[in-house]
Amino acid sequence: MKRSILLLLAALALSGAVLAADAPDPGKVVEATPPGPVDGATAHRLVAAGVKVVDVRTPAEYAAGHVPGAVNVPYDEIGRRAEELGPPRTPLLLYCHSGRRAGIAVQTLKEKGYTRLYDLGAFEKWQRSEPR
Repeated sequence: MKRSILLLLAALALSGAVLAADAPDPGKVVEATPPGPVDGATAHRLVAAGVKVVDVRTPAEYAAGHVPGAVNVPYDEIGRRAEELGPPRTPLLLYCHSGRRAGIAVQTLKEKGYTRLYDLGAFEKWQRSEPR
């Protein structure tokens, strides 16, 4: 019995090591993705790599559902609250309901010197690309 458990634990440990070896380096995912508009699948990869997510919708829209880990900074507050998002080299993924407000927020952040901006556009793109 003990031997079976030990063999099972060893197999699990080895499979985890293999999976970890196959996982992409988070920094490489970000560096390999040029800033600009992104689709849902790319957004998922960026979030998995640690990119900060900014929901620029209203607090009520955010409360109704959002990307896990997203911070809520409404687009009309983004200019005065940009420092909350980190320094201008911080990679950021932005989204809203339709894409219009995210585009405005991206432009505002560009004017403040941010250069690593990923525009998902609509929250629906995230939802449609969720693994099932």
